[in-house]
Amino acid sequence: MIDINLLPSAAKKKAARKGVDLGAMFAGANAGLKDKFLIGAIAVTVIVGAAAGSLYVLQTRREQTLATQLERAVRDSTKYSSLVRDRVRAEAVRDTVLRQVNIIKSIDEDRYIWPHVMSEVSRVLPQYTWLTSVAFTGTPQGSYNVVALPKPAATDTGKGAKPKRLDTEIPKDQVTVQLNGRTVDIQALTRFMKDLEGSPFLGNITLLRSELATDAGKEVTQFQLTVAFTRPDTSELRRVPFSLGGGR
Repeated sequence: MIDINLLPSAAKKKAARKGVDLGAMFAGANAGLKDKFLIGAIAVTVIVGAAAGSLYVLQTRREQTLATQLERAVRDSTKYSSLVRDRVRAEAVRDTVLRQVNIIKSIDEDRYIWPHVMSEVSRVLPQYTWLTSVAFTGTPQGSYNVVALPKPAATDTGKGAKPKRLDTEIPKDQVTVQLNGRTVDIQALTRFMKDLEGSPFLGNITLLRSELATDAGKEVTQFQLTVAFTRPDTSELRRVPFSLGGGR
């Protein structure tokens, strides 16, 4: 007996109910995944290429900028090195002149040492007290040669070393005066030392020796003092014109 299907769509539905083609489905999905990986690889390659290009451009610009800055720095260094040499040369001339002026000033100030010493000593010398000698003592005067230029340090003679500036300050010798005298009153000696300490030009009074002696048959006290001469500030000094009066 033969059956004839007059409904073709029903046959297709029946065939569809029989099973699903899983292999075809997995093959399609695998192809889709392969397409995604390929697209991702291409995208990563493009991004890396763009980043590498950007870094190359940035590094090239930075190199050009640094080269320009280096060239400008070299020009400025050459320019300022000549200015520094000119400045050092000008400062050397200035220091030399200033040192000569300070030497003249130092000599001018120290030429009044003896007048100040004699004036201060005679001003405070008490009665019945007299001096037998007044002289320099201690370090000899003029032991430091202020005219000669100071020798440069050994470390300043090397090549490329910064030159040492000339010292314009003029050191002064310490002036110490020794007073030898006699007195008939020991209290007068104490008062004499105290008054010497009050002088702006004298200080550091030291009694070296005090002993009894005989002068013209009379008993006296023989003493020996050392006095340091002090250079006061120039603002404390007052100079007045000196004139000799005489009758006509």
